[in-house]
Amino acid sequence: MLKDVSAAGVVQAPTVFIGDDAVTELSDWRDAVDALRAAYTVPLRNEMVPPRVMARGDGFWLRGLCAISPSGEYMGCKLIAASPTIHRASYLISLFDQKTMDLAALIDGNQVTGIRTAATATVAVDLLAPAQALRVAIIGSGFEAQGLLASLSSIREIERVRVFSPSPASRARFVSLFKQRVADIQAADSAQQAVQGADVVLCAARSRDETPVLDGSWLEPGMTVVSIGSTLPEQREVDVQTLARAARIVADMPEEVAHDTGDALAAKQAGIDLESKMISLSDLASGAAPGRLSREDIVLYKSVGTALQDVVIAEMLLRKAQAAGRSQRLRQTILTIDK
Repeated sequence: MLKDVSAAGVVQAPTVFIGDDAVTELSDWRDAVDALRAAYTVPLRNEMVPPRVMARGDGFWLRGLCAISPSGEYMGCKLIAASPTIHRASYLISLFDQKTMDLAALIDGNQVTGIRTAATATVAVDLLAPAQALRVAIIGSGFEAQGLLASLSSIREIERVRVFSPSPASRARFVSLFKQRVADIQAADSAQQAVQGADVVLCAARSRDETPVLDGSWLEPGMTVVSIGSTLPEQREVDVQTLARAARIVADMPEEVAHDTGDALAAKQAGIDLESKMISLSDLASGAAPGRLSREDIVLYKSVGTALQDVVIAEMLLRKAQAAGRSQRLRQTILTIDK
């Protein structure tokens, strides 16, 4: 129901809800990559994407991420409630209109997290990897690994894929899932075997004991490495040598990557100067800083995820939902007031 909320007679539009089923129906990898590429091409001020905050309980946590979209349309927040103890999590994204301050939408963020992580990594790979059909290594075979390959294959030709994860059955399922898209896709017997001869190495896995799954000694000149699996101080995905050998480290949130990820903390403890070779994805995409100085450089894209990515994907989904009639109007909404 529309509400008259000010003395001037401004009418507040109803808040809409976009559920998980609608997100599935409306999502498109190429559209997601294009939206994020456009967002990162615009120079971003630090205050538009502040650091995340986390409240921790006993065996659970609540994380909040906020951002203002450079589109000029929306600003928003993603809340993540998670308990590693009971293996449960929920995600909520809220979008507010930048011009009216109205709560425009609430969106189930379950799939948005995977979409934005993979699509942003694709933007980075497209800017860093050679302009040719790509030979791809994947460490991991779960939801995140599947998203990375699906997103990358939506905009780049893939020559071959080698995938490794600890479970042979999981590797086989991954190969079966993508064999219609990639003619040459095979399961590897080890992570090292998967990495051999690759142009791009996609890491989307962590070991149960947080031992790094990628050994930097396996890397070859010119490789582009993506790491999305270590976002907290207690988590590890790539080893110290990987960060030491990287001539350039591209980060979606440089401060958080440097100070809040287990991989970077281990590298710093080993005496590696990360700041001198770290740039933001925004600087890379906008042309403010080069991704690589030589074809032989090993470069690493390291992601912790940001609300900018969530908000950009959420506003894309909102536009699509409105056009397709796939959003649900809430009977009541948060009242916007004159203040």
